[in-house]
Amino acid sequence: MVSASSLRARLRSEMHQEIKDAARRRLAEEGANLSLRAVARDMDIVASALYRYFPSRDALLTALIIDAYEGLGAAAEAAEAAVPRDDPRGRWLAVCRAVRAWALAHPAEYGLLYGSPVPGYAAPPETVAPASKVILLLAAVVGDAPGEMGAPRPLPEAVRADLRRLIDEQPGDLPEERLDRVLLAWTHLFGQVGFEVFHRLDDMISARADYFEHHMALLAELAGLP
Repeated sequence: MVSASSLRARLRSEMHQEIKDAARRRLAEEGANLSLRAVARDMDIVASALYRYFPSRDALLTALIIDAYEGLGAAAEAAEAAVPRDDPRGRWLAVCRAVRAWALAHPAEYGLLYGSPVPGYAAPPETVAPASKVILLLAAVVGDAPGEMGAPRPLPEAVRADLRRLIDEQPGDLPEERLDRVLLAWTHLFGQVGFEVFHRLDDMISARADYFEHHMALLAELAGLP
């Protein structure tokens, strides 16, 4: 027999999910400027009912952001895990392809993560770990690779200090120069995906997949994955 507390918890979880699903539909139609009243209207309930589950618009946005980061990270991790461990270049390309595929399949959620900042919203600390999944995965792939980089441009000492701090905060011990290349590749990856998702390549590049593959291969070489 299901206890009353278990039933309440299940119903609450289901209501959480229904609210987030309604909010995602709003995202697709209107962007990230969410209104709890509009979400409640879509669900045919009073706005005060939503506040029992999400006390503010920011709380709902945070839940959507964490879900989106988790979905993106899970797609990247699954793609990378499907490639043999002794093929770091293949693992790198699998991560990049998974990011693009997820973004094209979820443009509204990608926009929430990497589009224009939401006025008045500041992401809380609990978004940091899910937001870091892709960059940590790329860094792990590069850390497994024996490849040599081309002669690196000398790092400014202030940048080297920032990179050393990031290295010390995570497992592994990439040289600062290699982490610098990973971060460069990461920003290019999301920049190129963002250009495609937000139609910045329209009337410029029609061979989108080939263009993407070409650049991700260049980035692999830059990161020391020949």
